[in-house]
Amino acid sequence: MEIKPIRTETDYEAALAEVERLWGSEPGTPDGDRFEVIFTLVEAHEEKQYPILSPDPVEAIKYYMESRGLDRHDLEQFIGPSGRVSEVLSRKRPLTLAMIRKLNAGLGIPAEVLIQSSMHS
Repeated sequence: MEIKPIRTETDYEAALAEVERLWGSEPGTPDGDRFEVIFTLVEAHEEKQYPILSPDPVEAIKYYMESRGLDRHDLEQFIGPSGRVSEVLSRKRPLTLAMIRKLNAGLGIPAEVLIQSSMHS
């Protein structure tokens, strides 16, 4: 297989087949070097074609609630009174910087996820 950019699904499948063929090649050998180059091309193609999008902030909060067995009352220490929690979870109120910091510190929700807009345009 000639090493070239991955532009089509056929190119991608050929590159995957070559990665599979070269899997386990000794690093520093011609096959090992070829494996590294083709693997890098496959990774770059997959990142471009199939990007992993960050979750919506409200969905992330709901996931953390569910996975930790928390309810809306448990969020009051991070977001504020129950009415405010309800507004945030129903997307009627955006998260403030203070809420983001508290949710990040208290629940470990990544700040990068929380700073995205969760309001409908």
